[in-house]
Amino acid sequence: MMKKAITTVLFANFLHAQETIQLDRPDQTESVYVVPKNYLQTEMGFMFEKTNRENNHFHLPTILWKYGFNDKVELRVITEFSLSTTPSSSVYELQPVSLGFKTSLLEEKGIFPKVSFIGKAEVKKSEVLQRKTITPAFRFTFQNNLNPKTSLGYNLGMFWNEDLHETYLYTLALGKSISPKLNYFVEIYGFVSPNQTADTRLNGGFTYLINDNFMLDTSSGIGLSEISAKYFFSFGLSYRLKLQQ
Repeated sequence: MMKKAITTVLFANFLHAQETIQLDRPDQTESVYVVPKNYLQTEMGFMFEKTNRENNHFHLPTILWKYGFNDKVELRVITEFSLSTTPSSSVYELQPVSLGFKTSLLEEKGIFPKVSFIGKAEVKKSEVLQRKTITPAFRFTFQNNLNPKTSLGYNLGMFWNEDLHETYLYTLALGKSISPKLNYFVEIYGFVSPNQTADTRLNGGFTYLINDNFMLDTSSGIGLSEISAKYFFSFGLSYRLKLQQ
């Protein structure tokens, strides 16, 4: 499934990453920041996709669990419950659990962006290979702070499906602060496979900071290519707490 497990970014990036919660949702551009050491962070999102004229897909919800292992590395678990509907059927599914990590690589310096790396893997059953396979995915995340209230984030990566066919992904998101609590973003992103038409989408949304550890978000978007979802929208909430002093 071409998703992100749902997703980031550039919200309140004019503040220090340790001071306020930083998200990997609701956009597709994953953040360059890692969760502070000893913090547990939960990012929960609900999403509706109009996949074509008759079919719909729901994420009910997708949850990204993150734990700050140290100042450079966070551990990540993604869980998701989904519903797909057609005129004749409804299919509920608990998606495979995704295990992974994010590590900070380079700090921003002048025109050179801050860089992080995300890796993850899932165990899926392949109908073609007739066995369970480990499907990996990775991406590099980049961010340039254009001014104290504006950030440019972008990702490049790859993932494999259960039949071990690769797909390349790219994202580009511009995030801006409206106030210390309210932020918005606009984003273009896509997926490219060797034997399939490119899937390109446009996305935008808002986040609202309730306090340093609690944030709400909403977003919506449209597909720009024939194989893309027609349109989609989501909302979510994210919270973090410190487990040790």
